[in-house]
Amino acid sequence: MFFERPDSGEVTILVNIAIDSDSVREDPNEFEELASSAGALSVEFISGSRKQPSPTYFVGAGKLEEIAAAVKSHGAQVVLFNHTLSPSQERNLEKALRCRVLDRTGLILDIFAQRARSHEGKLQVELAQLKHLSSRLKRGWTHLDRQKGGIGLRGAGEKQLELDQRMIGVRIKALNKGLAKVRSQRNQGRRSRSRAEIPTISIVGYTNAGKSTLFNELTNASTFVADQLFATLDSTLRRIELPNYGSAILADTVGFISRLPHQLVEAFRATLEETASASLLLHVIDYSNEEKDKFIDNVNSVLTEIDAHAIPQLQVFNKIDLLGDFEPKIERDKFDKPSKVWISAAEGAGIDLLRKAIAEILAGSVVSEKIRLAPNLTRLRSQIFSKGFVEEEHIDEEGYYHLRVRLPDAELERLTRQGAVIEAVSLVVSSKNAESLEVGEALTG
Repeated sequence: MFFERPDSGEVTILVNIAIDSDSVREDPNEFEELASSAGALSVEFISGSRKQPSPTYFVGAGKLEEIAAAVKSHGAQVVLFNHTLSPSQERNLEKALRCRVLDRTGLILDIFAQRARSHEGKLQVELAQLKHLSSRLKRGWTHLDRQKGGIGLRGAGEKQLELDQRMIGVRIKALNKGLAKVRSQRNQGRRSRSRAEIPTISIVGYTNAGKSTLFNELTNASTFVADQLFATLDSTLRRIELPNYGSAILADTVGFISRLPHQLVEAFRATLEETASASLLLHVIDYSNEEKDKFIDNVNSVLTEIDAHAIPQLQVFNKIDLLGDFEPKIERDKFDKPSKVWISAAEGAGIDLLRKAIAEILAGSVVSEKIRLAPNLTRLRSQIFSKGFVEEEHIDEEGYYHLRVRLPDAELERLTRQGAVIEAVSLVVSSKNAESLEVGEALTG
């Protein structure tokens, strides 16, 4: 008989077994952070090693006895494994330990269920949970059989297991339908931004790298920030203004983690598509963390999985305030484009440098032009002023506006399509060298 699970529990035993055959081993420190983020009160951490997992209990007989003794000693209600358990292993462990057992995937799903706030986020989490649960129903309810015998006693002819599978299947279809609607709405929003030629910048990075703190600093927003894994689950979009560029949309997204469960990648595809369609990725990295190189690889692996690996990326090394006397700076690649920026989002250090670096990457080259607008193009003139492109202006006797502007070449093309007339030969400079433009103008007369 399948052991009936208790509703919940906080007193927790953590189990991490190093498997010799695994090419990538789970991180025990990350595991402890995950357990803490889920609200677990960890009372003992049991570790060990095996050549291969046991097909019955994942661990060997001796280690199972050690775990059982710890459960009994501490009165533990939950045992968390830093591994992916098969449905049969999870059931066998629950029978042997007489308490709830969760694997790594179940733990992450539990955290996501706690963090979901928006309607979309709740739909995505429920879908991932149901897909995970559907593989764990087998033999879970075989003691409940609704097939009756005798006249007047014949029922629906379904076992409880079949009923559960059918109800889960119906709910999964409903969730997929709801998420398809969300995906359609997101696509419509992206098309609208594309028509308005407003680029999207997506903040990505390992969980707890400081993405939401940076998002709040850049947008003056107040999204939830906490020193815990997966503090942000629901994506948020805000408009920002960039120097010598104009408007852009900044997206805060869910944090990545090593070996992110496939169910979550699939369920959160509607949210992750915001990243896959971005013009630029801000890859936020906790520069104070000794394992930052491994985290960078993990994030890039997830980006490859969602087809976002080819999008231009600016690495943002955050939390330099934890390293003592470390100043914000920009590092450039061989093409003289910004590739890395060092900042402290918590203290606001280097944020202006980051804004300039983002604007430079999005702008490509910056041009200085003299343009003329007809008297009836007052709305276009207002847009140019609102984006901060105008350096000087005068109006002639016929009412034409003559403007000296400094702006991205893509913006200049848009203005000419809307009726602006270029009056002078362009001077092309990079955003980095925009300050030297006056010297070039003086030399050319």
